Amino acid sequence: MFDARQFFMERFSTHLKETSRYLKYIFNGHIAIAMLFIVSALAFYYQQWLATIPDNFPTAIIIAIGFGFIASYSPVRTLLKEPDIIFLLPAEHKMSAYFRFTLLYSFIIQVYLVLLLAAVLGPLYFASYPNQAGSQYLLIVLVLFILKFWNLLANWWMLKIRDYKSRWTDQIIRFVLNAVTFYFFVKAELLLAGITTILLFLLFVYNYYLSKQQPGIAWDLLIEKDNMRMRTFYRIANMFTDVPHLKMQVKKRHVLVSFLTSRIAFHQDKSFDYLYRITLVRSGDYLGMYLRLIFIGGLAVYYVPNIWLKVIFTLLFLYLSAFQLMTLWQHHRTITWLDLYPVSTETRQKALVSLLMSLMLIQVVAFLFLFLVIGQMIGLITVGITGVVFSYLFVHGYVKPRLT
Repeated sequence: MFDARQFFMERFSTHLKETSRYLKYIFNGHIAIAMLFIVSALAFYYQQWLATIPDNFPTAIIIAIGFGFIASYSPVRTLLKEPDIIFLLPAEHKMSAYFRFTLLYSFIIQVYLVLLLAAVLGPLYFASYPNQAGSQYLLIVLVLFILKFWNLLANWWMLKIRDYKSRWTDQIIRFVLNAVTFYFFVKAELLLAGITTILLFLLFVYNYYLSKQQPGIAWDLLIEKDNMRMRTFYRIANMFTDVPHLKMQVKKRHVLVSFLTSRIAFHQDKSFDYLYRITLVRSGDYLGMYLRLIFIGGLAVYYVPNIWLKVIFTLLFLYLSAFQLMTLWQHHRTITWLDLYPVSTETRQKALVSLLMSLMLIQVVAFLFLFLVIGQMIGLITVGITGVVFSYLFVHGYVKPRLT
């Protein structure tokens, strides 16, 4: 006898074990300290900026876009797997309870996004509208929770529609209506907000009507959506630890590969110099992660007013880049034929250490150029010295001993 509730609990337990296994590596001590520092610094300067916020600042538009996006982005986690399309098909008529549990689970795991955004935008709201009562903002947050649940149901109903363009069109329309509704709530235009809320409700009714016109469940679409989200999670986890069953996408990038490998001598002891460079460019998200950290670190350096905090952010993002690029050492661990290379472990260590050192120095040069642009000569000299020293000590004192 098929028990949908028991099946959900078993699937949920397996999913929880799988994700918690990698979350402990993602939120390790190093990353937690770095995130705490970044959040604390941003919160401090956010409060300072709010004290000088101009009267014409578009607070209502920002809150409307933020809340509208969070409400309309409501993915459904079904926890389905590829074999389910065969083995669960005979029990499709008994899966209603299972999907109710997955909807509840999907809503609960997204509550933190609502609370986080509400906490971030709350000070901006009160700074821009000091005469508004706190209950007014609480009402907006309550509406956000309600619309979040409505949008989750609408997304679930639209997952029966196989036409990609129809789903995207519906998503865009709902985002616009959500954003406009929150705009009117922030502006205290309750009549207009009520009208847009009714329009949203009518759209949800139409979504329900469309779903009822579709026979059965789009198993392949549900499984594809869940697999995509798990692949995204695995790619993030792979930056911190080895994920053996992750199917990595390899990109050609001929120009970059040629540029990075053209000067490598054709010698036996340069085998891993070549391998690590093409792995950096072609495999996973290494290059994208490296460039994103340079960009985000550059924004922090540019906008943080205190020069010494600029220096600290520079060193922090140097550390984050090198720490995550360390996983290059384990990237080819499951490929046994690499053990046939007549190359010593010391030579392989030297190749990765050399690459990491080069990448950190490139990052230092990028930050130095930014200090030059903003005219901070003291910061430029300080980062030039501390950046090079930190890079050398981190690579040779921290990374190298762990390459075993």
